[in-house]
Amino acid sequence: MQQELAAAGLPVDILGVNAAGLEAGNAGVTAGRTLPWLQDTVAVDAWHDWNVTWRDCVILDGNNQVVTVYNLTVHNLADPASYAELRTLFEAAATGL
Repeated sequence: MQQELAAAGLPVDILGVNAAGLEAGNAGVTAGRTLPWLQDTVAVDAWHDWNVTWRDCVILDGNNQVVTVYNLTVHNLADPASYAELRTLFEAAATGL
């Protein structure tokens, strides 16, 4: 999806943020992938600040304010409708619509 959004000229950067305390799984999550992966810390605690649930996709606007949250467990991206819906959410956040 990152490549599709970039090809459409949209200023969207997709990345993952792992919860503090789950660092042991980072190597497995990132193996063979190009998705940028950040590690939350107890000091920053972004997961708490954003009230993240496991597999939440938190979409931010250009000012890093939360626009919406889309859970990837509830909305499996293997389903074309869910994939299209998430892409539309990214497009809306990027264009301010």
